[in-house]
Amino acid sequence: MALKEFNSPNYSHSEKLHVFIQDIVAKADLAFSDLDAVAVSKGPGSYTGLRIGVSASKGLCFSLDIPLISIPTLESMANQYKGEGVDFIIPLLDARRMEVYSEVYDRNLEKVRETRAEIVEADSFKDYAAQGKVLLMGSGAAKCIDVLGNQKFSFEPTLVPSAKELSILSYKKLLKKDFEDVAYFEPFYLKDFILQQKKV
Repeated sequence: MALKEFNSPNYSHSEKLHVFIQDIVAKADLAFSDLDAVAVSKGPGSYTGLRIGVSASKGLCFSLDIPLISIPTLESMANQYKGEGVDFIIPLLDARRMEVYSEVYDRNLEKVRETRAEIVEADSFKDYAAQGKVLLMGSGAAKCIDVLGNQKFSFEPTLVPSAKELSILSYKKLLKKDFEDVAYFEPFYLKDFILQQKKV
């Protein structure tokens, strides 16, 4: 497997994505015609990042006449957890201010609560902490460290969405021929895009 990732707080998707795609195909000693499918992280997440990623993926699928596979971003994050000793895994993506995108999984990586956009408060995720140890992971976990004081919480704020886990999950979908409709597929934005204007 060949992997190339770049995690930056700056929005550089449009500058780097297509270059990375070309580099990784060459690194794997493949031609674009060798590809069987294209997988993309479907969201939630950055509006700009999702839009650029999905547009690039659909362009490849149309031009190569191959299927599109999508993987929920929070699911791929949760699947990075390889340890033991926790009862719930909660991947969190930073939204705005004290808001996060979140899902909840059990220790077997079975989803037990759907995706939400929610404000981090002192009693956030208390129902899961009452049942066992909870791991909060991802960029949104950093917002929780000072707010959630329960000793049953542990934090891994440095874990971010990774193409490695996405590739493993998407291969399972490939074997099942679980594909998206390329023409009509849209990212899972979860919230409407809001244009932030600079103050004068």
